Amino acid sequence: MQHWIEVNDIRVYGQHGCLDSEGIVGQSYRVDLKIKTDFTQATLTDELIDTIDYVVLNQIVVEEVKKRSKLIEHVGQRIWQRIVNETTGCQYLSVKITKYNPPINGDVSDVAIIIEGENKL
Repeated sequence: MQHWIEVNDIRVYGQHGCLDSEGIVGQSYRVDLKIKTDFTQATLTDELIDTIDYVVLNQIVVEEVKKRSKLIEHVGQRIWQRIVNETTGCQYLSVKITKYNPPINGDVSDVAIIIEGENKL
């Protein structure tokens, strides 16, 4: 049996981009998390301590997206590392960050990065 936790469509305002104007104006970002874990104990105890707390996941995302970076790749890595370091039981993690209306001189609705991998517990 596999257990997955997903927290999808976390909407956060950030000021990321290589252009100075992106650092001033900013925009909304979407973050999606997918975590492989084992919450068997939580199914038995019905206690939050026995699983990964969604509130903590959301808090990490919000805090990291609010820190200015040029690249969303950098933001994604910070989120990935904090979740691995600050939660217990994360076996595999996928972090997806979507940036809407990127200034790339084309008709593109969004760009996204995905960082995923195993947590070597």
